[in-house]
Amino acid sequence: MRDFEILRTAHVEYRVTDLDRARAFYVETLGFVETASDERRMYLRGYEDRFHHSLVLTKSPSPGVSHVAFRVRSDDEVRAAATFMEGQGLTVRWMEDGEEQGQGLAFRVQDPFGFPVEFFAGMEEVEWYLQRFDLHRGANILRIDHVNFFTPEVQRAYDWYTGELGFQCSEYTVTDDDPPRLWGSWLRRKATSHDLAISMGTGPQIHHASFVVDGREHILRIADVLAAKGYYTNIERGPGRHGTTNAFFLYLRDPDGNRIELFTGDYLIADPDWRPVQWKISDPMRQTFWGAAAPRRWFNEAMAVESVLTGELLPVTAPETMVLPPQIAHD
Repeated sequence: MRDFEILRTAHVEYRVTDLDRARAFYVETLGFVETASDERRMYLRGYEDRFHHSLVLTKSPSPGVSHVAFRVRSDDEVRAAATFMEGQGLTVRWMEDGEEQGQGLAFRVQDPFGFPVEFFAGMEEVEWYLQRFDLHRGANILRIDHVNFFTPEVQRAYDWYTGELGFQCSEYTVTDDDPPRLWGSWLRRKATSHDLAISMGTGPQIHHASFVVDGREHILRIADVLAAKGYYTNIERGPGRHGTTNAFFLYLRDPDGNRIELFTGDYLIADPDWRPVQWKISDPMRQTFWGAAAPRRWFNEAMAVESVLTGELLPVTAPETMVLPPQIAHD
């Protein structure tokens, strides 16, 4: 039995090769709020965030993802989560004071599938920008929503995150095989469609982190802004609407190639007896309810992840049999 409860996906750390170039994209164009920065890191947040950061950008020799953070209720639950992970045979690395600005007691661990995850409870509170309309700009980014993991072990990862960490399934996709195999799942801790998606792919890699924006009009506006500022080729996919989650989306690549989703319009799950929605991989409206089909690189390219012990990027493994949806656009 767990003595801790994950509240939500709370932040993510991206590796970038040039902080000034990253600031021009994330802060000056997309409109993230810069809470703090030093020679190596920038700490960013959205307008709804009441805590220090939901996105960290760290100067690194190559792009990728350093960690994904889950928030729990208290420092006691952080300690309980560490004990639980050690009981699973995983190596815990406690964060040093000040190693991540604004954050209290925390540890990082490589989950059984290679993903670098952090557990924390306390974080410095900052000014709430929700009604600072005089400062809103760019995409009107509100908060972090979810991350998407690529792994060749989709079923095992689903079983671990639901069975061991208490995530609940909102939607899932199966193959057309007989019997069908699990291809992807959308898992939640907060009361929206998901905090974590797990998809079939070469891994461990992270496909994207997603941030909620204040309505569809802001997705359309930021597309205009991106093009006008010379970031036209950074728009990878969309705008469009997903079948899964019902969300309106726009996917971008930052100047280093890291992928970010701007996301709005999914749904509330307030009832404990919610029945997960099933999709078939061949359903043409599953991935794209409307809009252009995803390019092939959508399934072949994702972000490498770090070792929590060494900081080196981890090697990846492809699925034994990769299944792709039939609706793929030409790159």
